[in-house]
Amino acid sequence: MRKNNSQLRIISGELGGRLIDAPNTPATHPMGDRERQAIFNQIRAEVPGAKALDAFAGSGALGIEALSLGAASVDFLENNPKAIRTINDNIAKLNLGTKTQVIRTPKAHYDLIFADPPYDKPQYKLVEELVAHLSSNGIFVLSHPNLPQPPDFVGLALISDRNYAAACIKIYRKI
Repeated sequence: MRKNNSQLRIISGELGGRLIDAPNTPATHPMGDRERQAIFNQIRAEVPGAKALDAFAGSGALGIEALSLGAASVDFLENNPKAIRTINDNIAKLNLGTKTQVIRTPKAHYDLIFADPPYDKPQYKLVEELVAHLSSNGIFVLSHPNLPQPPDFVGLALISDRNYAAACIKIYRKI
């Protein structure tokens, strides 16, 4: 349940129930509670100790949810200045600074990658480039609009494909 349109609730884990801010910009679309909960219900066993990347981070909700469930660290990939300010504010509010950083370009390998690009510009070429940063046997979560469909990703096996209203959530494992 959102306190207002600019706040999101962390669903579970040690930060469960805490509210974070969402950037007040049409360039971002915060993922709803239902979708985030469905994702983490499916990948919960993969999260503890994981190094994660929250790409197109917006509010940072996916990465913060991962930290709440025991991820070792999260890099937030974001270029929108309002979103970067929001992520930094959320990190400070929740005292997560030692486990996080906001970046503009990924330079590491990650056990978990969350990609939630803007639905009006899915940027599938950039999403494909993120796959190169996924560790062996890692999990890649993609949220995308019904159309256009994402490409087939080389080296990834689709393990889940679910629709939630206008959102499609695909979960892959690196093979």
